Amino acid sequence: MKVIGLAGWSGAGKTTLLTRVIPHLIGEGLRVSVIKHAHHAFDVDVPGKDSWRHREAGAAEVLVSSGKRWALMNELRGAPEPRLPELLAKLSRVDLVVVEGFKSEPHRKIEVHRLANGKPMLFPDDPAISGIATDTELETTLPVVHLDDIPAIAAMMRKLAISVEDVLAASAVES
Repeated sequence: MKVIGLAGWSGAGKTTLLTRVIPHLIGEGLRVSVIKHAHHAFDVDVPGKDSWRHREAGAAEVLVSSGKRWALMNELRGAPEPRLPELLAKLSRVDLVVVEGFKSEPHRKIEVHRLANGKPMLFPDDPAISGIATDTELETTLPVVHLDDIPAIAAMMRKLAISVEDVLAASAVES
């Protein structure tokens, strides 16, 4: 299982890019999973539904299953947010895990940068950035591809992805 991250400021187009590149990667025969970091109290179930009521009642975990999908929700209830290695360990094995966000984790990342967003580059301040997807010209030794070149971005992701074991080792060194 390999891991690659997408990092960038809010509004850079990380999610939009990911929704365009996932079908391309699947078309190349890969099984792909995503870990997305959220910066707020998000919800995946609807207030008033049974799973929401179980969680609101204090359940530490609520697993919802149907004939089409299942989801496991874990309430931290004051415990620290899990780091990326803990979350990777919870995933089923796939060919490629794309991590959206988790800017402070040491996994390899491709920076998503949109000029119109008006934000500074994360690169070169983040040494884990190994490539850039952007809509502007840059002078760098890192590989750079245009935001609209989905095949090139998919190829960059595959080339720069590292094994989950390497991500775990890098995180252990940083801890």
